Amino acid sequence: MAAKQIYILVGSLREGSFNKKIANEVVKLASQNLACEILQIGQLTHYNEDLDQGDPPLAWVQFRDKIKKADGFLFFTPEYNRGVPAVLKNALDVGSRPYGKNAWAGKPGAVISVSLSSLGAFGANHQLRQSMVFLDVPMMPQPEAYIGNAQNLFDDTGNLAKDTKEFLKTFIGAYENWVNRPW
Repeated sequence: MAAKQIYILVGSLREGSFNKKIANEVVKLASQNLACEILQIGQLTHYNEDLDQGDPPLAWVQFRDKIKKADGFLFFTPEYNRGVPAVLKNALDVGSRPYGKNAWAGKPGAVISVSLSSLGAFGANHQLRQSMVFLDVPMMPQPEAYIGNAQNLFDDTGNLAKDTKEFLKTFIGAYENWVNRPW
């Protein structure tokens, strides 16, 4: 059986982003049955319906094509002002438009929220889940993943704390089972 194509979307563009670091750890921990690839979203022009009339921006077309070919999605999000970062919300909008052409629909997803605070970006995690219900992306219900105090999870050489790594192994294993359900 061919590996499932899983695109990872990271809602932080910062070079030293803890969400990117955790996403990269998950890629390393995933089994060979999941072909995990981080899909860049920072280059997507803000969604504007006028730009979808005629020839939409090439970055939108390429992004939508990848989303259509995906078998599932993993979302990594920080929390900005109790919500999802604009860059991640924009990616959702670009992939779901024009109306009636939702490229996300019917493909299983999961979310890991990562934050410097002890709340682990709880608000953004749930806001993202709410959007995914509308976009028809069945989100893995368990285990939930709220990773707080991210600045304390890596040692001086960049190694992730053992207990967090074990949790992420459990998470990606559960996600593999979720993706392999008969959708």
